[in-house]
Amino acid sequence: MTIIKLQRELKGCILDIGGGGEGIIGRMYGWQVTAIDNRQEELDEAPNSSIKILMDAEHLAFLDKTFDNTTFFYSLMYMSKDTQEKAIAEAARVLKTDGKLIIWDAVIDTAYPNPFLVELSIDVNGELVHTVYGVIKPDAVQDCQLFIDICEKNGLKLRSKEEDTAAFKLVFQKN
Repeated sequence: MTIIKLQRELKGCILDIGGGGEGIIGRMYGWQVTAIDNRQEELDEAPNSSIKILMDAEHLAFLDKTFDNTTFFYSLMYMSKDTQEKAIAEAARVLKTDGKLIIWDAVIDTAYPNPFLVELSIDVNGELVHTVYGVIKPDAVQDCQLFIDICEKNGLKLRSKEEDTAAFKLVFQKN
């Protein structure tokens, strides 16, 4: 089991991409968050006070430089490689200059033919959320370097990296 203790470190408005389901970023930051997800049922079950919008991460319906922060909390693992690239490009586009893009995700060596599962215990403002995220797909292999490369290609500069054998957190800034 991976344990994540979230710290309130973001100021301003936050676009949380894939923010349905457990709605972790929305639980942490409440009204500051606009959570998008491509599945309405995921948005409906998110137990938080964020704004929830059904939207495709590849085609964000926001103006350039709208958000102070964009986040991906264990959502990139569900996307194809092509979708990951498009979603990060869109997240960078709607991010204000000097804004932060933060990625929390799992290191995946294989997710086919057997599913990849990651069990998490997340401390959100003192509330413990226990969940399991999982995928089964041939192209699921990922690590932090994959996302560093995509983000840098989109004009984002790596500011911090935390990683272990199972998970990582990357913080980028838009110049």
